[in-house]
Amino acid sequence: MIDSMFALTYNRETDPWESTVGLKKTVVERPVIDETKNYHDRGNVLVQPIMTGFCGSDRGIWFRTAFKDMIMKSLDRDKKPMRIIGHELLGRIVALGTDAKRQFGLEIGDIVSTESHIICGACYQCRVGDTHVCADDKIIGISEDGCFAEAVKLPAKSLWRTDITRIRPEVAAVQEPFGNAVHVCTPSVPGQTVANAEMRGKTVAIFGCGTIGLFAILVARALGARRIVGIEPNPRNQERARALGADLVIPPGAGVAGEVKKICDGVGADYALEMSGIPSSLLSALDGSRRGGHVVLFGLSGGDLTIPRFEEVVTAGKHIHAIVGRRVFATWEITRALLEDRRNGIQEKIWKHILDEGNGSILPLGEFTPERFERNLNEFPKTLVAIRPL
Repeated sequence: MIDSMFALTYNRETDPWESTVGLKKTVVERPVIDETKNYHDRGNVLVQPIMTGFCGSDRGIWFRTAFKDMIMKSLDRDKKPMRIIGHELLGRIVALGTDAKRQFGLEIGDIVSTESHIICGACYQCRVGDTHVCADDKIIGISEDGCFAEAVKLPAKSLWRTDITRIRPEVAAVQEPFGNAVHVCTPSVPGQTVANAEMRGKTVAIFGCGTIGLFAILVARALGARRIVGIEPNPRNQERARALGADLVIPPGAGVAGEVKKICDGVGADYALEMSGIPSSLLSALDGSRRGGHVVLFGLSGGDLTIPRFEEVVTAGKHIHAIVGRRVFATWEITRALLEDRRNGIQEKIWKHILDEGNGSILPLGEFTPERFERNLNEFPKTLVAIRPL
């Protein structure tokens, strides 16, 4: 008899990509660790999710605006119609393969999060240490089954032990997206620590204060930025940005780059972080950064972009960084250091201003309805799915 479980899924046979939205709560087969049937299970772990986060990637799947090709190709590869979504995880290990225990020291009962990019370890990028841009990676919840479920099987090499006596569980569930902001704020020099972070004493302009932009305010402040400017159109996110530590928050629009320059000592921001993916915002970030400054690109946008006066970007010596994911696991080390240090107030601010102290932002899997979930996506910067009690 096959054990079953509930999961939030996308099914291409019943929900055509072009004419549907949302996910469905579905009964699916529960994964197991069985080394006699699958030798890969020696290095795998079965995790029972406790709490999971819904992120921008999941929003793209929900509204069918992103990741179609990756999902469809992976379903072709796996010869099946359905993908379990979700990649932001806090969970408990309930079973593990022999190599997972021997090689990684994991134990049943360990509380873990996970790096969402499963790296191959064999491509050129992996072999030279650039694992975050692995040429053959798989993404949990997109090209592999994810964690919006009562159980998920993951490779031990991707797991990250988490001490919930130091990081409250609701915040621990969003370590992965918080790590995106850490990577954004440490774009240049691998091997940084909180003590020698490159943003220390610098001015920072954050173009787009959605969830990761709000996290970036917290990270930049904790890493020693001396002035932080938020650029954000949404009044509620403007309020959140101020509450999280932005010195000034201004709306986007014509002339915003000039305003940023005035605020940042008349020369422009040392670091301009483009978090929205909107082409006009990227151009403003380029214009609003100082000569020799850093422009960090994180927001995603399809299509083409023309950069006016491109030669000025070159002659001004501006550094352009494209950020994806997290450095594995260097970014996680900084993430842990920031979250476990209660002196910086980061945990409390995430809980209060991004998770709204759980007042409506945490939805139990058992109470899932598409209507309620979509309402949450429009109301809160971050929604958590509660799978089971601690």
